[in-house]
Amino acid sequence: MNKKILIILALLTIFLAAGTVNAGFLDFLDNSKNTTTNDEKTLVVGFNSEFPPFAYLTDNKSYTGFDLELAKEVCARNNWTFKAQPIINWDSKKVELDSGEIDCIWSEFTINGRENDYTWSNPYFNNTQKFVVKSDSNISSISDLKGKTVEVLGESSGAEAIKNQNKTVGDTFGKIQEIKDYNTAFMDLESGACDAILVDIGCANYELTEKFDRTHFKIVDEPLTHEQYGIGFKKGNTELKNQVQKTLDEMYKDGTVDKIAQKYKDYGIPENLIRP
Repeated sequence: MNKKILIILALLTIFLAAGTVNAGFLDFLDNSKNTTTNDEKTLVVGFNSEFPPFAYLTDNKSYTGFDLELAKEVCARNNWTFKAQPIINWDSKKVELDSGEIDCIWSEFTINGRENDYTWSNPYFNNTQKFVVKSDSNISSISDLKGKTVEVLGESSGAEAIKNQNKTVGDTFGKIQEIKDYNTAFMDLESGACDAILVDIGCANYELTEKFDRTHFKIVDEPLTHEQYGIGFKKGNTELKNQVQKTLDEMYKDGTVDKIAQKYKDYGIPENLIRP
């Protein structure tokens, strides 16, 4: 037992004997009252910081991206405090949402296949999942990936597509490797550790524009899936969803969404927006 616990137990014993234990002291022992960061005037937005251009960490160590800029504007219009909270373990996103650690998941979050798991906003972005390969490879279609090593982001809609929705296609691959972030996947592809990676098209455009030499890679034209992004709220939390949706609709109407999207035009964001 560590010294801190011994000290607390000793103090508690003394206070109990003296009959002076009060609610404040017990509150000190209740960690749950000290860890709650969100309230009715704060919107805690859960996101994956490895999803550029929708959410990512900049060189100056601040979080930004299309999704986070939208969320920040929604908060400003509702006089809410905006808090961007990275979901470190993407596997735990629903647990964090259901426990109240975050208020929503706004992070290039695919609705398809998760329709019954969350209360959803209206879809706001049309996405395609495509394969990226080395430019000097002989891969030009999905059928050319037969027997090849393919990497996909773990616990993503792409992983779900390969393992379940498009299992017939996935079964033709020689090996499927799940990775934690796209940066790792592109480095693996460049080094030859894999033959192809399955990427959301927005992320693919960002990585090839900002981080890697586009001449070294090519995007296979044939998409594996078509899907839509939405904002995921805790199942049944229609009140918060409705208020966020109402504000977003106003932002579409006055041109704010399009103005923010233009900042990310190099990655194909404006042309894939779903407008009310």
